[in-house]
Amino acid sequence: MMVRMRKSRLSKSKQDKLIEHFVAGTTARCAASLVGVNFKTAAYYFRRLRELIAHHTEQAATEAFSGEIEVDESYFGGHRKGNRGRGAAGKVPVFGLLKRGGRVYTQIIPDAKSSTLVPIIEKKVIPDSIVYSDCWRGYNTLDVTDFKHYRINHSKLFADRKNHINGIENFWNQAKRHMRKFNGIPKEQFQLFLKECEWRFNNPNPKTQLNQIRQWVRGILK
Repeated sequence: MMVRMRKSRLSKSKQDKLIEHFVAGTTARCAASLVGVNFKTAAYYFRRLRELIAHHTEQAATEAFSGEIEVDESYFGGHRKGNRGRGAAGKVPVFGLLKRGGRVYTQIIPDAKSSTLVPIIEKKVIPDSIVYSDCWRGYNTLDVTDFKHYRINHSKLFADRKNHINGIENFWNQAKRHMRKFNGIPKEQFQLFLKECEWRFNNPNPKTQLNQIRQWVRGILK
C-alpha cells in the first residue's frame, strides 16, 4: 500500500490539533469547526491519517500468532439483519483473530465459509496453538487440523472457564461503537476505518497513539 501525504498548507499547529482530535475520536466535521478549517480539509487530512495507520498496521501484521487464539466473524453496516455467513442486507463480513493478552488482526472476507476462514487461520496461527471459536459450521474442519480446537455454544452459555471468545467480541463491540459516530462509512473507505479500529485496540493508550501518528507524519514528509 503506497501512502502519499503531500506537504500541507495547514500550519503545523493546526495539523497538530487535527491529529489530537483524530486520536480523541472526533469526527472530521467537529474537528474542522474546533480547529477553524474547512470540513473538506479536515476530512482529507483524516483520510490520509487512516491511510498511514492502515499501511503501518499491515506491516506489523506479518508475525503469526501463537498460544491461545480467539476467532470470530462479524458483519458491519446495512440496515437489516441478514443470515449469518451470507453477508445479507449490504453488510460487510469481517473475520478477526485475537491473541489473548495480545493483538487483534482483522480481514474483510467474501463469505464465512470454511474454505475462506480456515486458510486465514492456518496462515496467521502457529500449529499446536489453542483456537477458540463458537459453533459456526465454518469452523468444523478445525477439528481435524494441527490446532487444539475448542467451541463455545452460545445458545447455552457465553463462557465455560477459559472456553470463550469474549475478547474478540469485545473488539467487535468497540469497533462498531467507534464507527457508529460517523453516520455511515463509504464502502471504499471501510478498510481504512477497520484498520484504524484494529490499531486503536492494539495501542489502547492515547499518548502512544498520538506519538505514533506524529512520528509517521514526520517520517513521510521528510
